[in-house]
Amino acid sequence: MITTDERVDLLGLTPSEIEARLKSHFAGREQPAYRATQVARWIYGRDATDFKSLTDLPAREREALAQAFAVAEPRTARATLSVDGTAKHLWELADGELVESVLIPHGPRLTLCLSSQAGCAMGCTFCSTGWGGFRRQLNAGEIVAQYRASRRWAAANARPPITSLVFMGMGEPLANRKAVFAALTILNQGYGVGARRITVSTVGVVPGILEMARRPEQFRLAVSLHAPNSELRRQLVPLEKRYPLPVLMDALRTFNAAGGQRITFEYTMIAGVNDAPTLANELAGLAREIGAYVNLIPFNPIPDVDWTASSRQKILTFANRLRERGVRAAVRQPRGRDIAAACGQLRVVHLGRRVTNQE
Repeated sequence: MITTDERVDLLGLTPSEIEARLKSHFAGREQPAYRATQVARWIYGRDATDFKSLTDLPAREREALAQAFAVAEPRTARATLSVDGTAKHLWELADGELVESVLIPHGPRLTLCLSSQAGCAMGCTFCSTGWGGFRRQLNAGEIVAQYRASRRWAAANARPPITSLVFMGMGEPLANRKAVFAALTILNQGYGVGARRITVSTVGVVPGILEMARRPEQFRLAVSLHAPNSELRRQLVPLEKRYPLPVLMDALRTFNAAGGQRITFEYTMIAGVNDAPTLANELAGLAREIGAYVNLIPFNPIPDVDWTASSRQKILTFANRLRERGVRAAVRQPRGRDIAAACGQLRVVHLGRRVTNQE
């Protein structure tokens, strides 16, 4: 919530916090309380990036706001556009850290994939974000700023409005719960994004899943599973040692019992590693138990890893076996591969080029 210049970043405040802060600010200046509502309208409805644009406020009040508050927007470090319409942004934050967001078109719909950390500490063996290392947590304002900047870009480039949000970018969202949960409230209550149109992805941080279950909103949950048994999952997802599959499944049952929205299992298909038909049988058993939907994702190559994606036929066979066992399953079409659109890839490419340019 605090920028590097010590001003309070309005983007990191929930609607109730913005109201309280601004009412106090304007009261101290003997201004009417409705000024707070005016500012909130500019922040949420018009994506104001500075206080000069708040034209229905007196100039002296705009100047006072600029002294006390900030609207901390990231700088575009790089923007790339795929032949399939996917657009990826690499954002530079106030301290120079880099994070990614991706806009993915689906006909009239537009999905935004958000980052919650600069890098990731989970160390999943198939993920380029983990390969790039963990830098720091993002604050709520830095998460929300990705949404604001992305929807401005979409509007300026004749794209449809953003229809859904997924916390599937860089980082493990439930390892940054304070900021992510605040951002969920801001996006839902402030910007009017319906809870059912927001999905939080996790590799299996059980305390975070249980906290989500206690929230009143019906945010969706995606679990990066990638293996249907603990032995194999430990090889792919180090967090399995801390929260083994039986413990994770208990948490997912609690999420279901709380009336949460549909759970999705994300399953990266790696040739010769986790694509055997017998594993599809095991996965079907887990998915049926909690009514989970399964997304099968072809593996995206990353540096220094010899794995390759399962063949198209192997993935389709795996999907059909799930369906035969009563599980809803889909094969995710790779998007934006020509622009390094998978999580963490553009950051790795950009940092590699920046280092090369400095040598």
